[in-house]
Amino acid sequence: MKTLRNTKEIKMTGKDLKVKSEMRKENVYNEEASQNTANRAIYNKEETPLVSVIMPAYRCARTISQAIDSVLIQNVPLELIVINDCSPDALDAVMERYAMDSRVRYVKNEKNCGAAASRNRGVSMAAGKYIAFLDADDWWDPDKLEKQLVQMEKTKAVLCCTARELVTPDGIQSGRVIGVKEKITYRMLLHQNWINCSSVLLKAEVAKAFPMEHEEGHEDYILWLRILKKYGWAVAVNEPLLKYRLSTDGKSGNKLHSAKMTYDSYRYAGLGRTKAMLCFCAYTVNGIKKYTFAYLRTFLLQGRKRCDRISKNSTK
Repeated sequence: MKTLRNTKEIKMTGKDLKVKSEMRKENVYNEEASQNTANRAIYNKEETPLVSVIMPAYRCARTISQAIDSVLIQNVPLELIVINDCSPDALDAVMERYAMDSRVRYVKNEKNCGAAASRNRGVSMAAGKYIAFLDADDWWDPDKLEKQLVQMEKTKAVLCCTARELVTPDGIQSGRVIGVKEKITYRMLLHQNWINCSSVLLKAEVAKAFPMEHEEGHEDYILWLRILKKYGWAVAVNEPLLKYRLSTDGKSGNKLHSAKMTYDSYRYAGLGRTKAMLCFCAYTVNGIKKYTFAYLRTFLLQGRKRCDRISKNSTK
């Protein structure tokens, strides 16, 4: 009996050791996973970034942290260049949170230059093979850049954009999605601006060859027109990887003023008066369709959810 008891005790001890061994392995795995996550989060300054993210900043202390955090969780080697365009708010205090992150480069303009000139300054400083733009009040999904890089590598395109989800000025996601064609030609772009600036990823040599100009117009739209006129087409990931915050006080807030800027953009892009007017008319019609469809889609989805809730409650 004593021998049996000893045997049983040895077996139990062996089982305990096995459990402990498995626990040790699990702990080691968790530690390695945590370390890998930390390693991905800490950018090695000696390593050349693959993507340089350019973020002009003006009156954005309330929203910029969300934008910056959405950049820093991207799983590609990157640098973030934030250009303070003489912002009168507490932007400096917010940026102190990122002072120890070597991926973040924070520079200040000596005078207020505008978004276009600030982006151009950021592009001139960039070390990455690719350039991405992000406004300080928008944000990205975590896999945004990775999906775009895959698309660009597959298609050999020089520029890639994404679909976007509209967000209220208070940061509430509306569920309204503005989709995008997966291939955008110059002709398509003349009739509708499919490319949102905060969704763009493009090759650095192209960004440096085509600086943004004409702040008095839609400087980003003018840039896309110039690029596609040369290269013919761009690609897109038709997923709302960008969360785009609507604004009432931006350049596009006043629709009549925005319409004039759109016409002027065609003229700055080199179109004659007649062709510019024809493209403007097509742009207006397509814009109405685009936003009407987005609102209708959201209305139908909300209606379906309501019906599902009523159906579930009635079955109870």
